[in-house]
Amino acid sequence: MIKNRIWLITSLIVVITIAMVACGVPVVTLPTPLPPTMVPSAVPTILPTTTPAIISCLQNKIAFFSNRDGNYEIYVMNADGTGVQRLTKNSAVDWAPAWSPDGSRIVFGSNRDGNFEIYSMNTDGTGVKRLTDNLAIDELPAWSPDGSKIAYRSHRDGNYEIYVMNADGTGKHRLTKNSANDLYPVWSPDGSRIAFYSDRDGNWEIYEMNADGTGVKNLTNNLADDWLPAWSPDGSRIAFQSYGDGNNGIYVMNANGTGAQNLTNEGVGPAWSPDGTKIAFLSDRNGNDEIYSMNADRTGVQNLTNNSAHDYDPTWSPDGSMIAFESSRDGKLEVYVMNADGTGARNLTNNSADDMGPAWLPACK
Repeated sequence: MIKNRIWLITSLIVVITIAMVACGVPVVTLPTPLPPTMVPSAVPTILPTTTPAIISCLQNKIAFFSNRDGNYEIYVMNADGTGVQRLTKNSAVDWAPAWSPDGSRIVFGSNRDGNFEIYSMNTDGTGVKRLTDNLAIDELPAWSPDGSKIAYRSHRDGNYEIYVMNADGTGKHRLTKNSANDLYPVWSPDGSRIAFYSDRDGNWEIYEMNADGTGVKNLTNNLADDWLPAWSPDGSRIAFQSYGDGNNGIYVMNANGTGAQNLTNEGVGPAWSPDGTKIAFLSDRNGNDEIYSMNADRTGVQNLTNNSAHDYDPTWSPDGSMIAFESSRDGKLEVYVMNADGTGARNLTNNSADDMGPAWLPACK
């Protein structure tokens, strides 16, 4: 099931594009086929929790996007599903919200001006600003850990390259410069490096570079395809998805590319818990798409969702106590939340539309 689905998307959020196509939402046709991706929404790097949360993250916020009003718009709600608020209001597609690290702004993708560009807004939906402005596709923004910069991918040079800009859209700078496709920038927790994947050496590999684009290094460097790097919260390791053993599995390596280890076969889209002790992932090993977790040393694999529907896109709460995810168990894609051990699953959105791409406010308030 996973193998058939993952080639339908361009990066990051598998379920997002699948649902958009299924619902007749316009999706830009990409110039070149891109590798499979199965990653949690929109994708800012999970940052380490330096101060234990004193109050429950049920008092936190979750942004998501939904077609409940006829087209895809961005919404926010409390982490218990109450207080749903529509943030964007136009006839275009608005999708893939990502909170700034300080929780003051949300970046997102939209085709409201004719092609997909990157925008930002205040967390109440005011102050919308277009950050990129050209005829090419700019998408999948990733905040730097200090919130001062945004990395993204752009097709403005005829192939996908990684760019960076200031958080206000100024100072755009191309970081990668080659004829291949460079995708999915992910900042290291200290903001000094960016991991990404590229087919510049003939197959998809994971690379690392300094935040200014210098010092590019192939970390995986083998004949298999490797995708979707995810930094551990302390920056010492990178989990990733690989076809190294003939099927999609999850590996981990040191941040310099050494010590690669297969953690599990039949798993995609690794997502570290905020304390770095566990990794959540998606697998169809039991016949349908389920969310699993395991210890970072590959022990303790556990099916968290364990039902006959399809569950996707696990996203940890900032204190690691809960996981938000998408599920089709009620007939449509809805946003659910469960405890980190899989108990207490509940439907937060609960309506007849598709609700997708849950993104937690970065810190409990």
